Amino acid sequence: MQKKVTDCQRELFIVELRILQDLHEERQVRTEFEHKYTSVIDDNLDPIISINEKLNIVKANVSVRKAFGYHRNELEGSSLLSIIEKSQIEQLKETLACGFTGTSTEMEDIYFIHKNGSHIPTHMKVLPVVVEGIVTEIHLIIRDFSVHHYNHKKLLFLSYHDQLTGLWNRKALRENFEIGTHLEKLAFIHLDLDRFKLINDSIGQIGGDEILKRIGERLKSICPENSQLYRNGGDEFIILIRKTTVENTKKLAEKLLHEFDKPFYYKHQEYFISVSIGISMYPKDGNTLGELIRKSEQALSYVKGEGRAHFRFYETDMDSLYLNEVVMESHLRRAIELNELKVYYQPQIDLRTGQISSFEALLRWNNKKFGFVSPGQFIPLAEKSGIIHSVGEWVLDNVCRQLKEWQDKRYRKVRIAVNISPNELKMEDFSMKVKQKIKEYGISPSSLEVEITENALANMEDTLETLNELKKIGVSISIDDFGTGYSSLSYLKQYPIDTIKIDRSFIQDIESDEKNKAIALTIINLAHNLGMDVIAEGVEKDLQAAILLNANCQKAQGFLYSKAIPVDEINEKYFTK
Repeated sequence: MQKKVTDCQRELFIVELRILQDLHEERQVRTEFEHKYTSVIDDNLDPIISINEKLNIVKANVSVRKAFGYHRNELEGSSLLSIIEKSQIEQLKETLACGFTGTSTEMEDIYFIHKNGSHIPTHMKVLPVVVEGIVTEIHLIIRDFSVHHYNHKKLLFLSYHDQLTGLWNRKALRENFEIGTHLEKLAFIHLDLDRFKLINDSIGQIGGDEILKRIGERLKSICPENSQLYRNGGDEFIILIRKTTVENTKKLAEKLLHEFDKPFYYKHQEYFISVSIGISMYPKDGNTLGELIRKSEQALSYVKGEGRAHFRFYETDMDSLYLNEVVMESHLRRAIELNELKVYYQPQIDLRTGQISSFEALLRWNNKKFGFVSPGQFIPLAEKSGIIHSVGEWVLDNVCRQLKEWQDKRYRKVRIAVNISPNELKMEDFSMKVKQKIKEYGISPSSLEVEITENALANMEDTLETLNELKKIGVSISIDDFGTGYSSLSYLKQYPIDTIKIDRSFIQDIESDEKNKAIALTIINLAHNLGMDVIAEGVEKDLQAAILLNANCQKAQGFLYSKAIPVDEINEKYFTK
C-alpha cells in the first residue's frame, strides 16, 4: 500500500507492507487460544457459570446441567439469583461485588437450587474476567459439597450416638446437660441390667448385642417427651428427665420396672432380664453432671446391694457405703512403706512366631482395709494427689531391678513396658531419672519401654523434649490406648514413637463388627506407613488374633494368652522351663 503526502516542494511516500502469512499465523494463534479457553470452561468437571454485571447468566457449561439439572438455554439470560437460596442472596451480592472490582474471592456453603427443588451445598470460587483493565464478566467455579456434608453429618451423628443401639452417648449427655441446665428440675435415672453377663455367656456376644438393641428400643418407647435416653456403656443406660418432680420420676421408675417384667426375644427364645435403678435429682443432689451421675451410681449400688430389681433415690447416708477418698489417699501414701504394692507382668506375644519378647508392667495394690483396689480407682487418685510421682518412681525401680535379675541369670532378652502418667512426663528431670536407673542397674536401655497415653501428646513443648531425650538414651516409646484420645494425627510424625498400641475397645468383636475391624486395620496400616510397630490389646479370641496376624500386626496381649501375673509365675512359665 502506498500513500503520497505533499509538503511544500517535497514529496514524501509512506509504504506499509503486511505479509499475508503473518496475518494467517496471527489468526491461527488467536483461534487456538480461544479454543483452549473455551475448552477449559466447557469441559471442566466442575460447574462453571459466567455472569455479567447485572448478575445475569451469560454462559453455563455442560457440568451445570449434571449438577443442577438445568439445560443451558434455561439458564442463559436468566438471573443467577433465581437459583440461589433466598437467605444467602445478600451475602452473595457482596461477594460478587468484590469480584467486579477485579478481586478473586470464594464463598463457602452457598446453596444452589436444583431443578427438582432440592438445595445443594457448594463451595464457589469467583474469578473476574478482565479485558483491557475492565471486568467484563465473572466466572463462578462451583464445587458440589453434598457428599462432604453427608459425611460430616454422619461423623457428627456417630460422635454423639452409641454405635450399637443408636442412642445418645456419654459425650452427648455432657453437652446436653451443659446446654440445657438452667433453673429447671432434672432427674437422672441410672439403669443397670442385672447379671447381664449371664446372657452374654449363654447366647454369645452377638446375641447379647441384639438383646441390648431390643432393650434400647423398649426404653425409647417408654421415655416421655421431656426426657432423653443415653447408653452409658456396657449394660448401663441413663434417662435424663427435664422439668419433672419426684412424684413423676417415681412413676416412671415404677413403669420401667414393670416393662422389664416382660420377656425379650432372641431366635424365638424368651429371656427375662431385671433392672436395678438409682436416681438423683438436680439441683437437690448436686449442681454438676459429675455429682449427679456419681450420686445416681451410689443409689444404684445401694439397690444392687439390697437385692436388685427395684429403685431408690439418692440419700446422703448412702455415702458411707463408698470408700472414703481421703482415707484411701492416706492408705495409698503408706502403700510403698507397708509393701502393699506389687508389679504384675502381662506377656506380649509375637503373632508371627508365637514367642514372648516383651511384657507390660501393671501395678496392683492389696490394702489391709480395702482389699485389692482396682487400678482404675487408685491411679486417678494418685495422679490427683501427686502420689503418682513416688509410686511411678517405685515402679520404674522395680522394673529395672527385675530386668537386671533376668539379665544376670542369662535369661533370654526381653523388654518391659512401663506406664508413665502425663504428670510424670511433665517433670523436668524425668528423662534424667530414667537414665540414672538404667545406669544404676546396668541394664540395656533397649530393654526398657516408656508407655504413654495418647492424651499426653497434647502438651507438645514439654513432652516432645522429654521423649527426644529418652530416645537419645536408647529407650523405646509407645502410645497406649491409641484412638481413644483427642490428639492430632500430625503428632505421630513429630514425636519419636516406636510402637502404637491399639485400644481394646477397637479389638473387641473385630471378628463380627466391621467398624471395629476397619478402625483396627486402619491404625495398623497407618503405623506401618510411619515405620512403627503395632501391639493389639485385649485379644481374647483365636479369630481376633488371626485377623490381626493377617493384617501384619506384630504383637498382641490379652486374656487369650495370659492375664497380668506376678513375677514368680512369669519365671516359672516363661524362663525356667
